[in-house]
Amino acid sequence: MPVVRQFAASLRVLAALFLALLLQIGAQSAMAQAYEAHLPADLATAADLCALVPCAEVFPGASSFSPRKGQPPYVEAYGAADPQQPGKKQLLGYVMLSTDITDTPAYSGKPVVTLIGMDVRGRYVGVKVLKHSEPILLLGIPESTLIKFNNQYLGKSVTDQIEVGPSRPDENVLGVDAISGATVTVIAQNQVMQLSGAAVARQVGIIEPTRRDAARFASSGRHYRWDELVQVGAVQQLRVMPEQLGLERSTEPFIELWFGDLNHPDLGESLLGKSGFATLRSRLKEGEQALFVLRSAGAESFKGSGFVRGGIYDRVQVKQGADAFTFRDLDAYNLYGLEAEGAPAYTESAIFVIRSDAFSAAYPWKLAFLGNRVDRATGQRSFAVFESKYWLPGAWLEGDRPQVIEPDAPWVRIWKSRALEIALFSALLIAVTVVYALRERLTRLSTHKNKWPVNAFKYSAWALSIVFVGFGVMAQPSITQVLTWFHSLLFQWTWSLFLSDPFIFVFWIFIIVTVFLFGRGLFCGWMCPFGSLSEAIFKIARKIGLKRWQKPVPQALHDRLKWLKYAIFLGLLAVSMFDMGRAEILAEVEPFKTTFLVGIGNRAWPYGLFVALILGLSIFIERPYCKYICPLGASLAMPSTFRWFGLRRKQDCNSCKACAVGCGAQAIDAAGRIDHRECLHCLDCMVLYTDQMGCPPLAKERKRRERDGLLITPIGRDGYFIPIDAVPAVSAKAAQGPDPRMPTEPAAPYHKAGRSGLGWLLLELRDHLLPWSREGWQSQRALQIAGISLALAATLAWLLAASGRLSSAAIIGWWFGWSAYEVLIRMNGRRYVKDGPWWRANYRVAGWMDMISYVAFKNLLIGAVLFLTLKALGRLVA
Repeated sequence: MPVVRQFAASLRVLAALFLALLLQIGAQSAMAQAYEAHLPADLATAADLCALVPCAEVFPGASSFSPRKGQPPYVEAYGAADPQQPGKKQLLGYVMLSTDITDTPAYSGKPVVTLIGMDVRGRYVGVKVLKHSEPILLLGIPESTLIKFNNQYLGKSVTDQIEVGPSRPDENVLGVDAISGATVTVIAQNQVMQLSGAAVARQVGIIEPTRRDAARFASSGRHYRWDELVQVGAVQQLRVMPEQLGLERSTEPFIELWFGDLNHPDLGESLLGKSGFATLRSRLKEGEQALFVLRSAGAESFKGSGFVRGGIYDRVQVKQGADAFTFRDLDAYNLYGLEAEGAPAYTESAIFVIRSDAFSAAYPWKLAFLGNRVDRATGQRSFAVFESKYWLPGAWLEGDRPQVIEPDAPWVRIWKSRALEIALFSALLIAVTVVYALRERLTRLSTHKNKWPVNAFKYSAWALSIVFVGFGVMAQPSITQVLTWFHSLLFQWTWSLFLSDPFIFVFWIFIIVTVFLFGRGLFCGWMCPFGSLSEAIFKIARKIGLKRWQKPVPQALHDRLKWLKYAIFLGLLAVSMFDMGRAEILAEVEPFKTTFLVGIGNRAWPYGLFVALILGLSIFIERPYCKYICPLGASLAMPSTFRWFGLRRKQDCNSCKACAVGCGAQAIDAAGRIDHRECLHCLDCMVLYTDQMGCPPLAKERKRRERDGLLITPIGRDGYFIPIDAVPAVSAKAAQGPDPRMPTEPAAPYHKAGRSGLGWLLLELRDHLLPWSREGWQSQRALQIAGISLALAATLAWLLAASGRLSSAAIIGWWFGWSAYEVLIRMNGRRYVKDGPWWRANYRVAGWMDMISYVAFKNLLIGAVLFLTLKALGRLVA
């Protein structure tokens, strides 16, 4: 058994190397100073910013710094004494904290907290990342690459038009080099740099401040009720719940604010009354704007602690474009009452005045409430901003609303900048899907000795997946995306997170559709870049004379090892439920990042050696990683159990071993059945299916007809010659064997016999929701009773979650436990699943993996629906 010993030795080496990788990752984590770094709780509000962060590092040569000033805040950097003004220090420039100005999210969905230095001419002199949450900068790309990216801004001006990508001198665009594999992160960072620099530069006069045209109101003289104002959007609400700030859940909001414009005559008179509005206008100078804010619920004050200390309302501010407006006590008037019919009762109110030409009531603006969020797991506090948008109705403005061009979100810019590549990639996926859907035409044109009608397309798909998909657009899917999708579905779905990488987004649409149509094999066998690279290495090695050393893993060993990838996937899924960061680290079992995303030359030696060993093993064993280790393949294999269309089998396949011998995926068992969870769709068996020279049953029948001088008819869809005589097409031996067209033996649930219509649907619903059965009670009564107890406990857990007394993590744990027990109950009673789509009635006996796949997928859907319902009702504790 030399092959077994060699393969076992290779697995031991791979395991040891993976442990070395984990140690290397631990070392990288220690060196990654900014990844999820702990920042001071009062970083966003402390007057002395530079006492908390290293301002000197982003402004070399500065000897002192001022307290925070301006809005949005910035810090002045001083040098030695100013010779022009004795007793004063020379102003060198400014330091700003990016999150004081913009919270543009990066790929992780969180902002990269950046400290930026800018001189008095508006040129960047220093950049330092204080905190980021980008896993790729922890596990794949060293933080030093982000430092190098930021250093490209040094010497450039806030007035420059800077974009990620090549420079375009004819358009006055300065380009900065991207970080390969972190495109979303650097596009977001570029937006942060430009927004932050421009916001401060406008305040200090380096660039012209924003000037917006004053609003021209269309007044009808009508007085509106409160509900009418709410309906047209002239009054808006900003509501913050305690759980959004990490506090104990409550039915009462942390704070509930109503706000709106007080400049429009109809709105002002509706809210304040005619005399009240006239009084307000008499107190406003030309160019000044007024708005109101009132608190209708919640115990928290919107005045904030700063109001007591220095007359600053530090809990609310108004944002319009890149400008932010805060208020002092002199900018606020008392609001004694609302005249609008149906106005809510309130416990705190104010009229705020904006004394700046940069603000215009004609343009959209936001009311922002500033607070502190507490991480209930760690106790850490972080700055949180909650915003609600406001824009006067177009009919209330002369000439309707002005046209506003807001900067595109980072993901939109990526889609626009790579439109041609995205179109080509999409066309490739569509073409592959169409070719595979017409596979039977190709396989009928092929023979066992000439597979080129199939292989020409398959090999082309491999080449394109390696060169274009893998190394070109770096669109190798990963198990981390499955985990992220799972988390987003259960906790917080964010479209921008998935749209930020257009190639991965489009690829996953292809994967999801084709997995349910055909199983995992079209992606894994034709379009996975790493799988294609592994297969190409095996084929090339065979062509150059290494075939004698290429041996399949013994079937008995293969049948055990194939479960390893499922264990890895389920382990990663379980870990991710409690620690997504640790799951990201363990996901380094995938070599995809090193191979395509980052590159072997850009990572430490254990990563490269890990990839080299896997690809080296591919010289001798066909797709070893795909068959035994890949957690992504395992995640796709489980729904492949319910694919709609499978590969064809004929009855004689249960006694003929020709296809099984040639199956590189070793997915055909002794009865000729194809395990579609393991099948990689090489289509060799489909070529044999209609090859009258290569398929033993067809060859035998062909020879009989030639001997008897009978017509050689075409081969039908059943895989046999169209009959011309009474001689049975199926051999007697094969007729007595199992049906290889079904993955397992057919099953016929007795309680559904003869049922149809509504009765069948009700029984179907009961089948999915209730796992108990008469057979189970007769054979495993104790197990069934224990299952009822666990089901009641899981139901109670959902009820506690619905009442807000059980956390998301706890309910997930209970749901996992119930799912595991449900598998046991069903295997001891209702041991059947459907073959193909759920709306059909092709029942078959379930194996363990069949049942695990069914229960896992069913309960994922049920759990997702319950989670989303509870989330929508605001009932889940984080």
